[in-house]
Amino acid sequence: MTGRRSFPEESAVGVGGFVREDTPTAEVDRREAVMASLTGTVRELIDATIRTTVDDDEVHRIRDGLAALVARLRTAQLPGPAGIRYNAELRSWNWGNAVMGAANAIAPPLRVQHDSSVCHADVVLGAAYEGPPGLVHGGVSAMLLDHIMGEAASAMRRTAFTGTLTMRYRRGTPLGPLHLEASIVREEGRKIFVAGSISDAGGATVEADGVFIQPVGTPAGGGR
Repeated sequence: MTGRRSFPEESAVGVGGFVREDTPTAEVDRREAVMASLTGTVRELIDATIRTTVDDDEVHRIRDGLAALVARLRTAQLPGPAGIRYNAELRSWNWGNAVMGAANAIAPPLRVQHDSSVCHADVVLGAAYEGPPGLVHGGVSAMLLDHIMGEAASAMRRTAFTGTLTMRYRRGTPLGPLHLEASIVREEGRKIFVAGSISDAGGATVEADGVFIQPVGTPAGGGR
């Protein structure tokens, strides 16, 4: 296909959705920036679609124009889920992820920072994440906390999956700027106990406790 960049699934060897690709890190970074620019525009499209009041004829014209763009994007695409890809330098990319994927316009996206024993992130949630009027959907709050708490549990490149997640909704979480934090409370064998929260300018709106499990074969308690 003319103009297609080299991210060839046919050369990759994958296990359980983790796919090894021999793509240099510099090229991954370059392509990620290109995809993020497209995704940002699609994210704006989602917000504009939710809040538009243009007339029906204009909606139909826009729909037809978008259908043509979708057809162009589908001329070269992965055959299934994006999965998690990585190269020999252990640079990984997970562009389809629902929370932080660079190519996923549903993702806010969340950019998690690791600061000593605490993971934190600042995010702005708009109309696409609304549940009750003016407030973040409770399921979105759970999704974001599950992700950042999983990041805390999976520090030092170990793998950990969500076992249980207990949410406490202290009050409504307003749309707009929010702060997320997560940290490990303790570890027992393959179980990692993590606490997390979402806050606005007035303090915590949602708190959570989670138990994350290291798969069998992973050294218990290792990596921290």
